[in-house]
Amino acid sequence: MKPTLFVLAAGMGSRYGGLKQLDGVGPNGETIMDYSIYDAIQAGFGKIVFVIRHHFEEAFREKVLAKYEATVETEVVFQEVDSLPQGYICPKDREKPWGTGHAVLMGADKIKEPFAVINADDFYGRNSFEVLAQKLSNMANESGRYCMVGFELSKTLSESGAVSRGVCSVDAKNLLTGVVEHTGIIRKGDAIVCPDPFDPSKEKALPEASTVSMNMWGFLPDFFEYAGAMWRQFLDERLNEPKSEFYIPSVVNELIETGKASVEVLKTKSHWFGVTYQEDRASVQAKLKELAETGVYPNKLFK
Repeated sequence: MKPTLFVLAAGMGSRYGGLKQLDGVGPNGETIMDYSIYDAIQAGFGKIVFVIRHHFEEAFREKVLAKYEATVETEVVFQEVDSLPQGYICPKDREKPWGTGHAVLMGADKIKEPFAVINADDFYGRNSFEVLAQKLSNMANESGRYCMVGFELSKTLSESGAVSRGVCSVDAKNLLTGVVEHTGIIRKGDAIVCPDPFDPSKEKALPEASTVSMNMWGFLPDFFEYAGAMWRQFLDERLNEPKSEFYIPSVVNELIETGKASVEVLKTKSHWFGVTYQEDRASVQAKLKELAETGVYPNKLFK
């Protein structure tokens, strides 16, 4: 059974206003997401599921799905602030989405096979999808055994300013033991530094080859059961906090700490890039142009 790719795209409307996130940065107006879908299909993913918001469904189907439907099976699910389990009522002042962990749960009824999770607006690179697809294709019926693609920190920085990254701890068996969020990561001369997450008044150096999570995960369908139980616990404790969010790494960390799951860290040769800052756009355009000119990608991804 081919794995499914689950694309987190519900933030398009709230972050960028409509579908402005679908900015054409490729040689023929391709979006970053187009490259991810192309790479996923080439790597052997058999279905693409997008989580979006109802208010831009029509535009999404017209501008996005229409490109892929002739090439790969697609599905759409929806994340709304009132998408809550029975018995829970969304607070009236809640405006902010509930986070990536909540978004993934929206795919529970559509995904019955091993699946990957990615952000819609990140360029992960061909090799990342290849190693993830290969691993997922061999993961059937292995309850609680997951994976993630770990990127080298030095291959995920922005030339335009500081970034936030989840820095991973990995044991001798290449299993994830934890993820700690670091903010304000920036290159200074020959070093990569950030405020110490435990004492922001101090500066901390990070090794170039530190493994970081870019929200590229591989799960089995049992993840929905685990995450669903934690989601209800989260709501019991934090339903009325207007800005609280339920994140994938929080679920993963708890599953690892309680021994319910393991997460293998997969290595990739790929460089991550994205438009963290407006100034990054020209650099992203240049990189995609070079990848097309050198034959890594066809000049037009979807005919």
